[in-house]
Amino acid sequence: MRTLLEVDGLTVRLPVAGRLRTVLKDVSFSLDAGRTLGLVGESGSGKSMTVRTIDRLLPDGAAVTGRVSFDGAEVFDLRGAALRSYRSRDVAMIFQDARAYTNPVRRIGDFLTEALRTNDRMPKAAADRRAMELLVEVGITDPERRMRQYPHELSGGLLQRVMIAAAVAARPRLILADEPTTALDVTTQAEVMGILQRMQREYGMAMLFITHDLELAGAVCDETIVLYAGQVMEHQASTRLHRDPLHPYTAALVQARPEIDRRAGRLPAIPGHPTTAYEAPAGCAFAPRCRFAQDACREGVPPLLQIGAPGSGDEGGLTRCVRMPELRGRMLQPEPEPAGEEVAS
Repeated sequence: MRTLLEVDGLTVRLPVAGRLRTVLKDVSFSLDAGRTLGLVGESGSGKSMTVRTIDRLLPDGAAVTGRVSFDGAEVFDLRGAALRSYRSRDVAMIFQDARAYTNPVRRIGDFLTEALRTNDRMPKAAADRRAMELLVEVGITDPERRMRQYPHELSGGLLQRVMIAAAVAARPRLILADEPTTALDVTTQAEVMGILQRMQREYGMAMLFITHDLELAGAVCDETIVLYAGQVMEHQASTRLHRDPLHPYTAALVQARPEIDRRAGRLPAIPGHPTTAYEAPAGCAFAPRCRFAQDACREGVPPLLQIGAPGSGDEGGLTRCVRMPELRGRMLQPEPEPAGEEVAS
């Protein structure tokens, strides 16, 4: 497959309280055309900052090193019309809170047709027809009436469908989906994701999908990257990540996930609290919360290790854990209860 997006050594620093603070540190990955890559991790891990950097939506004063390449073009070198085309035609963003990204005093029809009329120079009548076709494609009935409505007149699920319609209007080659189902109930989440996946297949788009939900990432994404403190902790196929995690942080996230098909006691929780890249200690950023941490884990930032290789019988992946070779297969085993402590039934 052809590589569409390539991120190499991406480091981002933002001005915080008068100082530049690191929020992303040496993030690298690639995404092929038509494929879906997931970014998972706790709040503050750098998921949204990654996609905002790819879309050139960083605040003033941000310092960026590394490179982002889209279909061979260096994204940070784009200026003027080339940058506008990149944002409006090549890449589309779907935000997690549709109400925050739609103008409350403009009608849905204006929101959907703005890009078509501005970028494609489409006449108003043709843009309206295209917008109504898109509304039908995302499962919204009575499109003529919806075009006349304002955002506050639509439910969260309907408004998120409008966001999807707006994102695919120009048939972009890459969708950046920043937790597009977070504010929706479970049933609506499933409907919205079904629409998004169907349109992705029909239009042949690649997708970078951000979520807190490991189960959803496993169902939607071909591969998953686990981020912590602005760093890549693990990268491997989504189907294997759940049954054979390569990093203790991934294993802890998997164990903390409830399962409806079996009865269990209290879910294991990850001790401590998430940390940002600029708050991370020396050595492995996850070491203070890791039950497998040893002195070696605190001696310098661990490199990303390649585990296995295509064609070797062990496809493996990437992990930032120096103890992974000895820990593999043990990380999902429950931690022994302290002697003398009883577990409540």
